[in-house]
Amino acid sequence: MQDEQHTYMELALDEARKGLGRTSPNPAVGAVIVNNGVVVGRGYHRKAGTPHAEVNALMDAGAQAAGATLYVTLEPCNHTGRTPPCTQAIIRSGIAKVVIGMADPNPRVAGGGASYLVSQGIEVYSGVLERQCRALNHPFIKHSITGLPWVIMKAGLSLDGKITFRHRQGEAITGPEAGRYVHRLRNEVDAILVGVETAIIDDPSLTTRLARGEGRDPLRIVLDSSLRLPPEARMLHQASAAETWIFCGEGAEREREARLADRGARICRVPVDSVGRVELAAVLSFLGAGNVTSLLVEGGARVHGAFYGRHLVDEVVLVYAPFIIGDNGTPLVQGHCLESRAQAPVLRDISLHRLGDDILLRALTAAPGQD
Repeated sequence: MQDEQHTYMELALDEARKGLGRTSPNPAVGAVIVNNGVVVGRGYHRKAGTPHAEVNALMDAGAQAAGATLYVTLEPCNHTGRTPPCTQAIIRSGIAKVVIGMADPNPRVAGGGASYLVSQGIEVYSGVLERQCRALNHPFIKHSITGLPWVIMKAGLSLDGKITFRHRQGEAITGPEAGRYVHRLRNEVDAILVGVETAIIDDPSLTTRLARGEGRDPLRIVLDSSLRLPPEARMLHQASAAETWIFCGEGAEREREARLADRGARICRVPVDSVGRVELAAVLSFLGAGNVTSLLVEGGARVHGAFYGRHLVDEVVLVYAPFIIGDNGTPLVQGHCLESRAQAPVLRDISLHRLGDDILLRALTAAPGQD
């Protein structure tokens, strides 16, 4: 029984992955319908405001849904939002049993869908491959509970932890396979963030360069307390459907704001800290209120240090090149120092993969003292 449930939930997870990067602020959800050991329906949530995974799977199954089992990675909704409740569609279809990967984390609706299905005589099992289902939707879970985006710190670096060959010199350290991986990652997040130093030195486009029709650009975020980004910056002069938001301090010059706004940038004024840098907590609150559920922080070193030192990083994605740069390189983080191991954030759920000659380390973080 358990092996069977795991097999079909894996298929539902495969469906859910098809929606990654397209459903925000909703979760990526997949569903399959099984009748007498045969998969008769598949579906996934394609985009916020469109039918949910369960409804798409039910439409695919048609009359064969009667008496069948529905496997779904997230608890079906029992409330009306931009679409009707999925529980009603499940009941009308004649589904006999529902197997759920994880409960809805939203504290306002958690448990409502499963309980309602049980009250209508449908057999319900929950928690099947829950860890895998949660891992697929870390951004949705965090945003549902805290209103803040999931923060991923990403960098390409040498074995001795340097992200550039020389100070203030922008050049790729990792190889082409790592580059393709990063663009796939950008394709799955809502927003990508850099500091103004990186924006000026590298003059990046901050776009997703995948095959035509496969990628979409995330929202571009620049931390620039005094609006030093030049209006000629590449990110402001390219064919991209994504916007560029620049976070600055309240006292930044209005003339600079006007010049950047003329290039299509949105200027967001937030409080600054004691050294004049924009308050990261205010930036994250602003983004979360705008339904940004995932944020990829790409540097530079001081931005990495500010996020990591304040325990604002939820996940790290580090790609190590197989060489040592030495003294001239820029370290991964600046402005953050540990005095003992006990102060260090803990990495958990660590995975390692080869990307050509490079090594990818991906892990979740926990503040000191947390598991």
